[in-house]
Amino acid sequence: MSEFDLALSVALGIGLAAATGLRLFVPMLVASAAAYTGHLPLSENFAWLATLPALILLGVAAAVEILAYYIPGVDNLLDTLATPLAFVAGTIIAAAVMTDLPPMVKWAAAVIAGGGIAGLTQSVTTVVRAKSTVLTGALGNPAIATAEFGGSLLVSLLALAAPLLTLLAVVLLLWLAVRWLRRISRSGQPSKI
Repeated sequence: MSEFDLALSVALGIGLAAATGLRLFVPMLVASAAAYTGHLPLSENFAWLATLPALILLGVAAAVEILAYYIPGVDNLLDTLATPLAFVAGTIIAAAVMTDLPPMVKWAAAVIAGGGIAGLTQSVTTVVRAKSTVLTGALGNPAIATAEFGGSLLVSLLALAAPLLTLLAVVLLLWLAVRWLRRISRSGQPSKI
């Protein structure tokens, strides 16, 4: 495998991991469908992801997760649960698609880059939903749930089609989101005299 192919593999893993920060099961479902149809090679220990039972189970889990985010109060509870789980899901999906890397390198990249980007993405969405809950009385939360689902699906599909472009887009969007959150948190503080 060439160095470029390795870079694509890592970028794909990071892109899918970032999407797990928006929805845990949608990127895993997309990866499972792509692997099941033969369009996505997986690491040897993750062949189970390309099976029909995994595809069905992930489809059900994704549907339940998507619908649950439209229930007021449940969405905030899910964010609390999803924050640590995003790190785990991001690590797993990144490791699954980072093929032909030495195990030590693969797992280090999967944990640091995959889990890290998934955790960061989930943290940003948790803060956004919490602010929406406070500012709109949760009336704005369905719009956020729709944007997160759409974003997760779009990033997952884009990661499969153009991994390096996805990586750049994810880094740029997270940088902008962190700047926006900092600006909001600074503007909410009382001014010093």
